[in-house]
Amino acid sequence: MSFEEPQGEFIRRRHVSGTTHATMRTVLDYAEAGVQVTDEPSAAGGGGSGPTPLQSVLGALCGCEAVTFRRTASEFEFPYERIDFEAASTIDIRGRSGDRSIRPHFQTVKLHARVLTSSTQDKLDELVEEVEARCPVMNLMKDAGVRLDIRWEVAATK
Repeated sequence: MSFEEPQGEFIRRRHVSGTTHATMRTVLDYAEAGVQVTDEPSAAGGGGSGPTPLQSVLGALCGCEAVTFRRTASEFEFPYERIDFEAASTIDIRGRSGDRSIRPHFQTVKLHARVLTSSTQDKLDELVEEVEARCPVMNLMKDAGVRLDIRWEVAATK
């Protein structure tokens, strides 16, 4: 499948290379950003030497939400000290096992974010509406039809 890549001053590109030696373990090279290993647990036929690829996607969601939150919080002049994320997902393994009537990716994703801030829940909710509209990984999941349960809450500073 070939396509013309978007061009322009606002287009950013990223590159990752990966290698696997006929196992479930893949070494991913992010160039200047370092190396990551993904693998499946031993019970699933892997070596257990890293997070699963789907766990990595959950991690990417947390990281992308954090970056998007930081950028947006700066614009909104929203003060905060920290965000603690908990993410969980479900998949129906029949999809990855070949049943094409079942999608092979996430069925559901839950994300709970606790924001350490002196601000109010109402102000956080206003900010999060914009964060969710801008977060690329969140929008990939929405576009894929994943059922999302996203909760953001204020964890008051002392």
